[in-house]
Amino acid sequence: MVNVTIIEAIILGIVQGLTEFIPVSSSGHLVITQNLLTGNADHLFIQALDFGTFLALLIYFSPKLVDLVRKVFVEHDYRLARNIVITVLPAGLLGFVLADFIQKSAVLLNPLTVAIMLAVVGVLMIVVDKLPKKSAKETGTDLSPKRALVVGLAQAFALVPGVSRSGSTIIASRIMGLGPKAAAEYSFMVSIPIMLGLIGKLLLKPSDRQYIVEHLEIVIIANIAAFVAGMLAIHFLLKYLSNHGLALFGWYRVALASVVVAVLLLQ
Repeated sequence: MVNVTIIEAIILGIVQGLTEFIPVSSSGHLVITQNLLTGNADHLFIQALDFGTFLALLIYFSPKLVDLVRKVFVEHDYRLARNIVITVLPAGLLGFVLADFIQKSAVLLNPLTVAIMLAVVGVLMIVVDKLPKKSAKETGTDLSPKRALVVGLAQAFALVPGVSRSGSTIIASRIMGLGPKAAAEYSFMVSIPIMLGLIGKLLLKPSDRQYIVEHLEIVIIANIAAFVAGMLAIHFLLKYLSNHGLALFGWYRVALASVVVAVLLLQ
């Protein structure tokens, strides 16, 4: 593990919590922040920060999760549950197969790669924001299986640091006809099983469990910060997207990518 102080753990936790849900790429920001703080990036530590944001997601969306259970078991309405499963499968399968490769890839964890992906997805956000919002009343329940699969395929690209899990699913959901807020809510709902799978993999792998135990204090501190920041980020994004689109986040990504590239060129 890259040596992380308590202050650095708090900073990284805040970065994780804010950027996991705001579509600017949590992994990309964490790679950049870790490189600034310690001169290197530790993908396993980044993965360990999922505990805090996963808890924030569960608590914030608990009413919707209860409603989903009611729809499935009481009303026998399986549409949203079906769509979530379809959307989750591509990223879940690819993540299971490629997780170790990504964790050890110097290319994918390179700040330049992150900057390129920040810029590419940022431009996509700016373009997608110009789409008409005539389908704004549709929700994840209204997606057809084919449209849900397209969102899932897009989400799979988020395995690359700098893409953003929420960003890729929100962009794809917008293209598939959802309004900005509905796209964000669907993105968060499909993030729950993905994050649960990532946490499960982390806990089931002996070497990963040992990693967490050996750095337990720092991991707990960082996750507390991630939880608090995550709750705030979810609330902010859903409120913001009620009246705005993705362009602001797209321009931010392009600007950040430009700064990162400039810094790398000056080194």
